[in-house]
Amino acid sequence: MRGTLPGLPSPHPLAETLPGLYRDDEFTMRLCAGLDEVLASVMVSLDNLPGYLDLRMTPEDMIPWLASWLGIAIEPGIPPERQRELLRAASETQGWAGTARGMELAVEAMFGVPAEVIESGGAAYATSPGHELPGEPVPAVVVRVLAPDVQAIDQVRLDAVVNALKPAHVMHRVQVVASG
Repeated sequence: MRGTLPGLPSPHPLAETLPGLYRDDEFTMRLCAGLDEVLASVMVSLDNLPGYLDLRMTPEDMIPWLASWLGIAIEPGIPPERQRELLRAASETQGWAGTARGMELAVEAMFGVPAEVIESGGAAYATSPGHELPGEPVPAVVVRVLAPDVQAIDQVRLDAVVNALKPAHVMHRVQVVASG
């Protein structure tokens, strides 16, 4: 998070707001100057708040803070542009949370390659009883990632991402397949 910036002048010095009686007191002026140094970065941050909330302009160290607002944990070491892309994709992926499409969007956003989710379940309706249920009896998903370089995809990380996205009772498997 942001801290004090040495030498940053306050846009609204406290001493200027004091009555003339206190402006002659050296202790009061030093106290106000010390408070100005602490409050200057707060005032500058508040003045520039729209810039902090805009993904195109926010400083790199603010991206994980914005991600925390959406419940997203940004892993250390991810390049800042990739972090910005993840946050841009978050609004669409969160609308699809818990679905096959949501897993595809999230995996594509995290790894930058297309993903395909194959489900074992199904849905059907019948007008009379006794029809066989669609899908498999055990719920499971296979997440297939199509990557130009199979070695570039961290399968342990991919497995962890899929595990976090799928419902807890559903088994899963990941596959990384060479595209092209």
